[in-house]
Amino acid sequence: MSERRVIIIGGGIGGLALGLTLHQIGVRCSVYESVRNLKPLGVGINLQPNAVRELYELGIGPELLDTVGLPVKEWALVGMQGQDIYSEPRGSFAGYNWPQYAVHRGEFHMALYHRFLDAVGADAFHSGHRAKSYRIEEDGRASVTFETTTGTVTETADLVIAADGIHSAIRAQMYPDQPPIHWGGVLMWRGTSWAKPVRTGSSFMGLGTHAHRMVIYPISHPDPETGLSLINWIAEVTHDDPDAYQNMGWYRQTSVDDFIQHFEDWKYDWLDVPALIRGSDVAYENPMIDRDPIPSWVDGPVALLGDAAHAMYPTGSNGASQAIIDARTMGAKFLEFGVNPDALAAYNAELRDPISALVLRNRDAGPFGLLNMVNDRCGGNFENIDDVVSEEERNDFMAKYKSAAGFARDALNNAPRLIAAGAKIGWQ
Repeated sequence: MSERRVIIIGGGIGGLALGLTLHQIGVRCSVYESVRNLKPLGVGINLQPNAVRELYELGIGPELLDTVGLPVKEWALVGMQGQDIYSEPRGSFAGYNWPQYAVHRGEFHMALYHRFLDAVGADAFHSGHRAKSYRIEEDGRASVTFETTTGTVTETADLVIAADGIHSAIRAQMYPDQPPIHWGGVLMWRGTSWAKPVRTGSSFMGLGTHAHRMVIYPISHPDPETGLSLINWIAEVTHDDPDAYQNMGWYRQTSVDDFIQHFEDWKYDWLDVPALIRGSDVAYENPMIDRDPIPSWVDGPVALLGDAAHAMYPTGSNGASQAIIDARTMGAKFLEFGVNPDALAAYNAELRDPISALVLRNRDAGPFGLLNMVNDRCGGNFENIDDVVSEEERNDFMAKYKSAAGFARDALNNAPRLIAAGAKIGWQ
């Protein structure tokens, strides 16, 4: 038998988090990535305190995270007239033992990539390998066929973990009759601009209505000379016809002139939205998409992780965080059950049902559901939010979301470590 190992398909955030976790607990792994040359793609994402906790336990702390982003102080929803609907402190500013971070996705991804190369070794990362299919062997191991520039190759390992995204070929083989990617009508334009941050200086802000809004937050510390931060912004418009947009790809470059008309009059004494949008060198257009939950993320020695398992709307800022939690949970199950299909079954049993429910909760607007509530009750026009949705109701709504997403403060602060310090594994 060849040397034992785990194959990880996909060198994104989830795949690299798993690779670093396996290295931490003493399990040999190889990562196979479809892209030949990794580049820092994407704009801003948030890392929730539950995920930041796991990064800290991988040795990825503020000394790295502060180079690719900054701690979030506040999460806020603001109405069309600029008045608060809801606001709360976040992360360590809200009493968590760990911060919430807003980071540049591409730079964070590349930091994980270089950490993996340094820790595990460059020979464990194979670029230019696109997974096409898998096969379960008679001995219970699994093989994966990859397409490369020189042809196809097949690799075999004890387990195969597919972190190959929303278009996962491995998921498609598990569920050949799965429904197509789901799009509910929201079209997004994303970009970054240098500007002065608003509110606390590190606020995640949703501005507008359930069908027409901006999401704005900084992803860099302010420049000490200019006071400017790199501001991540997402402009969103909901279309009534769910068939109006058929391109289900990610991040198509577009011109600001193609969508700025939706936001030209969004000017306040504390924020000029059209100026912010026009400050971006480039903008990217993509639909807000997800996939319907599936009955299982596991087929014997093969498992799905991250977007391959549970692609979800970004309304709750949970995608990258959940991929990290997936990886750490899987590592914990390996320590408990051994590196075998029993561990994968336990990972599936723990996470599939609650995270599938979270996918549907995010599809129903996630924490931005407060905007839906305001719209249903007053059409989005109000003077005092307490006359529309009481403070108790707003707080209860957000508490239920945080609990469903796995980062309710007290539960997280009191939870034991997923992986004990120094824990190592012997193959079973």
